[in-house]
Amino acid sequence: QVQLVESGGGLVQPGGALRLSCTAGGTLFSAYTMGWYRQAPGKQRELVATITSGRATNYADSAKGRFTISRDNSKQAVYLQLNTLKPEDTAVYYCHARNEIIRGMDFWGQGTQVTVSS
Repeated sequence: QVQLVESGGGLVQPGGALRLSCTAGGTLFSAYTMGWYRQAPGKQRELVATITSGRATNYADSAKGRFTISRDNSKQAVYLQLNTLKPEDTAVYYCHARNEIIRGMDFWGQGTQVTVSS
């Protein structure tokens, strides 16, 4: 079992920045691909970015050039730096962990709200 706890969300003005953090407990963190997803009201949950154990990254088109995902295995943490935020980035952001060896083993955090508004 993996416990994921997100933090760092909040209210920010357009053009502003936030840094989301997710810490993982109860697992061999380095064996997981970590990711961030988001879900806006009335919309499906969508991928924002992922980072593998080897630190290969993948970004949604909407995130490229503005968001950066990173991980610190020593702290069992994954981060998402959000820059140049837009109102359409408003959503609940979820941390996700997928085991790279055991197929179908994945976990979600409870989510953190990001609101971009003037």
